[in-house]
Amino acid sequence: MIQNVIHLLRARRFLPLFATQFLGAFNDSLFKQAVVLFVTYQLFSNPAKEFQFSAIAQGLFILPFFIFSALSGQLADDHDKARLIRIIKVAEIGIMIIGGAGIMLANIPLMLAAVGLMGVHSTFFGPIKYAILPQHLQKDEVLGGTGLVEAGTYLAILGGTILAGVLSAKPPVAAAATIGLAVLGYLTGRQVPPAPPAAEGIPFNWNILHASIELVSATLHIRRLFLAILSISFFWTIGAVLIIIFPPLVKNVLGANEQVASLFIAIFSVGIAIGSVLINRLLKSQVSARYAPASVIAMGGFVLLLHFVSLAWDKHNDTLVTLGNFISQPMAGLMILALLGVAITGGMFVVPLYAFLTTTVPKTETARTVAANNIVNSGAMVIGSLIAFALSSMSVGPTGQLLLVAAMCIIAAWLGWKLHLACD
Repeated sequence: MIQNVIHLLRARRFLPLFATQFLGAFNDSLFKQAVVLFVTYQLFSNPAKEFQFSAIAQGLFILPFFIFSALSGQLADDHDKARLIRIIKVAEIGIMIIGGAGIMLANIPLMLAAVGLMGVHSTFFGPIKYAILPQHLQKDEVLGGTGLVEAGTYLAILGGTILAGVLSAKPPVAAAATIGLAVLGYLTGRQVPPAPPAAEGIPFNWNILHASIELVSATLHIRRLFLAILSISFFWTIGAVLIIIFPPLVKNVLGANEQVASLFIAIFSVGIAIGSVLINRLLKSQVSARYAPASVIAMGGFVLLLHFVSLAWDKHNDTLVTLGNFISQPMAGLMILALLGVAITGGMFVVPLYAFLTTTVPKTETARTVAANNIVNSGAMVIGSLIAFALSSMSVGPTGQLLLVAAMCIIAAWLGWKLHLACD
């Protein structure tokens, strides 16, 4: 497995894409987390408003996936993917200039506008990063390449999250860092080898609503593909709610500062990266859903453990505890174990499902298939964000919402079992 990883990371057909995706995910994480931590810890002192801002930011980032995924999938299948990457990365530089100005001026509407624009950026980059893999990799390398992209993404989120915890109280440095990372992403994106469309003259539909319905409908006749999309959607709905929960959970339930909030996202990122690599090893590069039901059931169990540890947490001080003091708490080890367990089992659940998207359909349709997946995923995640927002308005805090996440894992397990029966 190590030899396969080294082989892919040395190849120009994979390394520039991996680096571009890594830098983009790092910058996404750094900017979003810095904004949420800055607003939560520096501007607001109301738990309900903090929770709601976190939900709004998450929803704004996800909404473009629902609106523009149909266009992004068609563009990726109909144009050279490497050229599109360069255009998208230039746009990222402009977006980060807007976001940096928002952070410097402590302007919430400007920060939220940049979060939404980064969602648009990610919407158009997402189909490319998965659709280009079967075009540049051999069939037996696709699962490994997908696992590396996922692992790299979450390690990048880890790095961005840690850096955000340090820079959230230093607006000028945070702004400069996000712009610099966008420039680096553009430079690595220029090295991605050409990836021309697999077929010429693909019909293009500019009607966003009609194109979205058409894309999703096209997956219905392939049972295992549609089941994979539904399963991924439930996973990311769970992930969206967890990301919304973490900052207010850390501040208002655990009584800890922004460094501990960053630690939570970091542990989540490391765990998914571990799960991404582990499942590739267990499946021996075969695309299969046989471990999906057990993985997500285990994930639900770890979420319940997180819930009960949060209930039992004893917060004594009015002042927020630092990372060092948090680690020394008697139940901190159990809390970290629960978080790591959630993430590892989540990574084991979702990575093979992405491989289904790129290996079930012809290469001429992979980007549109990923786009169809993004439409369903983003719709589910927006719904999850709205539910989290509504429950917080009804005084259901982060600890109570963890029970909702555990219940959603049961539905995801059922979908994973149906997928296993359909294709294995």
